[in-house]
Amino acid sequence: MIEESDVLLIGGGIMSANLGAMLKRLDPTLKIQLLEGATQPALESSNGWNNAGTGHAGYCEISYTPKREADGTVNPSRAIAICEQFEHSKQFWSFAVAQGMLEDPRTFVRPVPHIAMVFGQQDVDFLRDRHKAMVSHHFFDSMTYSEDPNEIGDWAPLVMEGRSPCPVAATKMEIATEINFGCLAAQLIDWLGKQKECAVARGVRATSIRRDGHSWRIHARCRESGELHILRTKYVFVGAGGGSLPLLQSTGLSEVSGLAGFPIAGQWLVSDKEHLADRHWTKVYGMTPPSAPSLGGPHLDIRWLDGKRKLMFGPFASWTTKFLKCTGSWRDLLTSIRLGNFSTLLRSGLHNQDMVRYLVTQALQSMDQRMSALREFYPQALASDWRLVHAGIRVQTIKKADRGAIYFGTEVFSSRDSTLTSLLGASPGASVSVDIALQIIRKWMPDTFKGESGYARMKEMIPTFDIDIKQPYHKEAFSMASEKANHYLQLS
Repeated sequence: MIEESDVLLIGGGIMSANLGAMLKRLDPTLKIQLLEGATQPALESSNGWNNAGTGHAGYCEISYTPKREADGTVNPSRAIAICEQFEHSKQFWSFAVAQGMLEDPRTFVRPVPHIAMVFGQQDVDFLRDRHKAMVSHHFFDSMTYSEDPNEIGDWAPLVMEGRSPCPVAATKMEIATEINFGCLAAQLIDWLGKQKECAVARGVRATSIRRDGHSWRIHARCRESGELHILRTKYVFVGAGGGSLPLLQSTGLSEVSGLAGFPIAGQWLVSDKEHLADRHWTKVYGMTPPSAPSLGGPHLDIRWLDGKRKLMFGPFASWTTKFLKCTGSWRDLLTSIRLGNFSTLLRSGLHNQDMVRYLVTQALQSMDQRMSALREFYPQALASDWRLVHAGIRVQTIKKADRGAIYFGTEVFSSRDSTLTSLLGASPGASVSVDIALQIIRKWMPDTFKGESGYARMKEMIPTFDIDIKQPYHKEAFSMASEKANHYLQLS
């Protein structure tokens, strides 16, 4: 273990994996220490069973496009921004494959079409307008649209078979992805731990972070022996998922005052039946529930987990007081309450009563009710083919300044001097983690990009990092970089 490091990463998930690998490639002289509280990396939010495995690029996630603007149009700006960020992720991962930092790309990423599908005339009208708005941008100009039940049935047979006639519409992006972020993170962390002046400590849990002059002092305890380690570092990244909030609270920073977290657990219906997986090779996303607009829509996905193809439907939300699935405690929510955030939590409960009722209703559902929800997607689903699996836990951010509003997106928290950062929130999180790592590096080491060698190294990792590929005059640069990434990741 490195007692005096340049960078200390807390948490062995996809975010720390990308940040650590990028930093080491950018500056090979950096001393980097990673702490993971579990015995293996990526067992929490990054694990394949604990998330949707979707390469979020804005293709099928209807929640990324608001229902309507004031003039009746659909605004695709958020989907465009997320797509650009995901392109950065693909570029870095393809670089890592080319450099031998990652194994065969099929171990962590596969080409899977993304479909957005709706039923009923009102939602069909919306999806038609959404498609019109999206294909006007070069990120989505290959997106196809159909209101033909037969064509949609070719795209997603299970969804259309046995369905009563009704208005239906769907969009499809052919070159899209299914990603096992746990495998991806584990491979990058394994590479990082083998580099000079780098170390990965498994089964060592950070317990507190405090200022120590111009550095940070981290207390960490070995789970097996109970031994306490005191580490010092210049820069700290807290990527501990639900465990990030208690660590941020331990810093005593005024910026943390009033920050609270609301844990939401997830569940999936999973089928291991090969004859079903053989007939569904897509990710099909539906409309977001009106009672929980920020939680995203249900989806029926093909997944590769534990080396086998499976179908997964959900997510279903449920109530919990734990902040982490594997290593958390039922006391986590209670112990996170402080004088500074108590009123924030109270306001959150008052202002989000619809969501609280939604979570209670979801948690109390029977298997028959969950199967009923599945049959809205797959009318001929048999209960005997499906089982309920508990997914990961997301701690949604609640900030005092937002008067108790629960924030469901992905956000980077930084100390005022930017030497301590943390990832908060949920989707699209893992998919845009490379772009978030790029943001953090810009804050930590801005001079790196001024030097010729640093700029060249980042350009090699992410060719479009300094180009606004959203702009139409950079369409060619986007196309070239995307095609190259797709080639190395075996997506094209």
